[in-house]
Amino acid sequence: MNNLLSIRSYSTKPVSHSHPFNQLVLPLRGVINIQVGRFNGKVAPGECVVVKCNEEHLFTANIEARFVVADMAFLPDNILSSQHIVFATNDPLKHYLTFVEKQLENNVNTKLELAMFDMFASLLAEQPLLAKVDHRIASVISFIQQNIAENIQIKDLAASVFLSETQFKKVFKQQTGLAVMKYVAKQRMEKAQALLTHTDYPLQIIGEKVGYKDLSSFSRIFSQYFGLSPTKFKK
Repeated sequence: MNNLLSIRSYSTKPVSHSHPFNQLVLPLRGVINIQVGRFNGKVAPGECVVVKCNEEHLFTANIEARFVVADMAFLPDNILSSQHIVFATNDPLKHYLTFVEKQLENNVNTKLELAMFDMFASLLAEQPLLAKVDHRIASVISFIQQNIAENIQIKDLAASVFLSETQFKKVFKQQTGLAVMKYVAKQRMEKAQALLTHTDYPLQIIGEKVGYKDLSSFSRIFSQYFGLSPTKFKK
């Protein structure tokens, strides 16, 4: 069986089936209803469902829905060792799927398709296997990622999903494993690390891009997080 990425839609008429290879389904638009293993529910954009080799499963979806489907001879270790049938995908993989869709819908290029699959498999192996995320927390995570340079406050995040601050903090930690502001700090530091590594922006600009207007504050927090100042890290 060849490893393969494809773009598909599913009929509204469900047919139970299995196949002698692993299959991952990642919605681009719309949701799928799926029964596989102990999971019976909806999978939405930003999530991935894992169907293992020879596992009976059943899909339904609206005709306008689109999905990236990955047929895989072997699954990466992080997925093999996880109990999650459905998990949340991170931003790099979500953005990569958009590229995959555009490429597959516009060109046939076997060499490029093999390279795309290899990149997909590499991104998949780096996924933190978080359980299917509560839609409220998923929207907050998306907001944080898109507004990481802004002044993010718990009260505003909680209000955006109609929860009290206490409820929000509890649900957020249950879903992500991190307190809200520790999650925000982690996202900021990882983005700062990437900008320091891959761009030539001045430190002041990098600090501002990850939410720190004051350079000394950015340097102090970065040093605490990585054990190295941003100046030394960049060298």
